[in-house]
Amino acid sequence: MNAITLKPERDKSLRRRHPWIFSGAVARVSGKPKVGETIAVYSARNEFLASAAYNPHSQIVARVWSWGEEAIDAEFFRRRLARALTQRAALPTLCGLESVRLVHGESDGLPGLVVDRYRDTLVMQAHSAGAQQWKGVIADLLLELAGAAHIYERSDADVMELEGLPPISGVLRNAPPQHIDISEHGVSYRIDIARGHKTGFYLDQRDNRARVAQYAAGKTMLNCFCYSGGFTLAALAAGAQAVVSVDASAAALALARDNMQLNDFPQERAEWLEGDVFQVLRGYRDTGRRFDVIVLDPPKFAPTPASAERAARGYKDINWLAFKLLNPGGVLATFSCSGGINADLFQKIVAGAALDADVDAQIVERLHAAADHPVALNFPEGEYLKGLICRVAG
Repeated sequence: MNAITLKPERDKSLRRRHPWIFSGAVARVSGKPKVGETIAVYSARNEFLASAAYNPHSQIVARVWSWGEEAIDAEFFRRRLARALTQRAALPTLCGLESVRLVHGESDGLPGLVVDRYRDTLVMQAHSAGAQQWKGVIADLLLELAGAAHIYERSDADVMELEGLPPISGVLRNAPPQHIDISEHGVSYRIDIARGHKTGFYLDQRDNRARVAQYAAGKTMLNCFCYSGGFTLAALAAGAQAVVSVDASAAALALARDNMQLNDFPQERAEWLEGDVFQVLRGYRDTGRRFDVIVLDPPKFAPTPASAERAARGYKDINWLAFKLLNPGGVLATFSCSGGINADLFQKIVAGAALDADVDAQIVERLHAAADHPVALNFPEGEYLKGLICRVAG
């Protein structure tokens, strides 16, 4: 087996079972490993540490498959996938769901691999060289183990460029329908698996949509970065008086309107607005428009810690504007999905926004991804979704 040897004192994180090896930690490469190939990882004292997938084009030069001296073959992936499926089947909160995340990357011991189920269709993201190398084997195993009829690949996120990999999107096994209708907490959603964000929907916000909706009952709500209307539809189902939903994408808003019709909600309770959220919020501030509940669920402003400072300014700006637009006693549900912004920093940003907006606010709830998006204790980066429900003084 080809191998890499680490520099002295650069194996500490690996010994704590963190699955990423950065290029700066590598002393030498033995042999001529290909992109995605499984290699052995050794310490400077020539101790075997792990088997990992190699990618010389990424800052993360290797991602660990196993810390044991086991073969990385089809049976290895069978065991890992079976474990991920069994663990989800054992979670009471996921019982009976027709849409669920089956594999959550490093937290399931499968770096770079994400698999979401929408009824009988699986959508796979293979965002690492190792996952790309084995995706055919993985797809065949998923048809067997998960009992799926179709598998579609959506390995087309921006992270592919960071990995030096070409974006890939298309049928992996048995062409599925482009649109799939699912039900979540009694609300129906139409998923566009080929053109939608991520794998077509944000399953990580499943429980948060239901939670925020409870605050919107009988209230007016503003849903920013609404995408296909997830928080909007949940709020309307809970009895929201009226919801304004804003997104920059006409295609997303078209899908959101389809979802309104799918649920047969009264059209007059929903207003859809195509535009830049920052500009819309400033316009509402200038005209004095106010809301009882505001949802901020922006896209990833900071994919890495290096971009955290710039992203922090964007997060502070939208939260400051949101606090300005809340009625007395109003509620702000604010989220960050940026890996470069940790929970402590996000809270500080929101606190600074409240201070600058001259409002007194409390955190009444902390929100996170749903249970099918577990966070491995050896991989804290897996806790990417942070949410706060804040209430301003009445």
